[in-house]
This record gives sequence, C-alpha cells and structure tokens, in this order.
Amino acid sequence: MDGRIEIRVNGKVVRVPADVSLAAALLDAGTAAFRASIHGAPRGPLCGMGVCHECRVTINGVPHRRSCLEPVVAGMEVVTGE
Repeated sequence: MDGRIEIRVNGKVVRVPADVSLAAALLDAGTAAFRASIHGAPRGPLCGMGVCHECRVTINGVPHRRSCLEPVVAGMEVVTGE
C-alpha cells in the first residue's frame, strides 16, 4: 500500500494522500482553484483552518463544504468551481 486513496474530482479519479484534509489532497493533486468569486476570480485555500471559507467545494452532493476541515475519504465525490 502506498498511502494513497482514490477520490473523484470534477468527474475524474485522482489518487491523493490518505489521512490529510481534503484541501491538502486537492492541492497535492494540482487543483489550484476550489471555487470562483462572485466576479469569477478563482479562489483557493487561504487560512487552512476554516475561518476564511475560500476553500469551499461540493462534497458528495453537499455544496459549500470547507475542504480544509474535511478529512479525505476514499471514494468521495468532489466538485470544485474550476
């Protein structure tokens, strides 16, 4: 076992480190923009502890989840604003 698990990000299967936050896993997988501002600018994690809400994504169909507070789980479905 290589310490990585599979999740689906925007419909694509990616292998990410296990036992990290979803935000860290997404960054490791090369995701830079987690959502778009109301003006369309890309937004991503800023504080890393749930205060800024810039890392919001849809997880398993539930929108506006702060990815920095969610542990990564094998099989989770993530939709970003990319």
